[in-house]
Amino acid sequence: MIQRLSGVLLEKRPTEIVVDVQQVGYGLLVPTSTFEVLPKLGDQVSLFTYLHVREDILKLYGFASRNERTVFRIMLAVSGVGPKLALAALSAMRPGEIKRHVTAGDAGFLTRIPGVGKKTAERLVIELRDRLAKVDLGGDDGTADLGGQSVADALAALEALGYSRAGADKALRNVMKSHPDASTAEELIRMALREN
Repeated sequence: MIQRLSGVLLEKRPTEIVVDVQQVGYGLLVPTSTFEVLPKLGDQVSLFTYLHVREDILKLYGFASRNERTVFRIMLAVSGVGPKLALAALSAMRPGEIKRHVTAGDAGFLTRIPGVGKKTAERLVIELRDRLAKVDLGGDDGTADLGGQSVADALAALEALGYSRAGADKALRNVMKSHPDASTAEELIRMALREN
């Protein structure tokens, strides 16, 4: 099984990339959260991977973090959940957010994932609750690692302004690095908009 790939980023599109590993180009499908943290073309990249095998096809998936890959694998164990839906979930929210909402039984929040209706969300909660509760994501609980309620409010506001979840998250992380003294949601939003 291919666990990790490191090489030169040759091509990138929002859900698909090509990585050159010693003159072999590997095509990987990626969530938008991974796509948005990729380096520029021609730079080195290292991704956690998952090889999905079906009788008629092999597909390689790439993830920026081990947590993304872990949640992806756990979601695939649910009957009726395929790689497309698992990738959509990771594109819509962070691994810690998925865990937090599933373990809290918040099926309504999971309907934000494209392709997930009320019944599917309820089934995901039932089938994933125990599995995700046992997984240690190393403190990745969504937005708490960024700085609490102000960051959560800023994240929601940036999404309302058209940012993707991963794009808003990345913008806020950059602001927190360059302006660690920023504490209110208004400051964070203003600085994130200014830097983009």
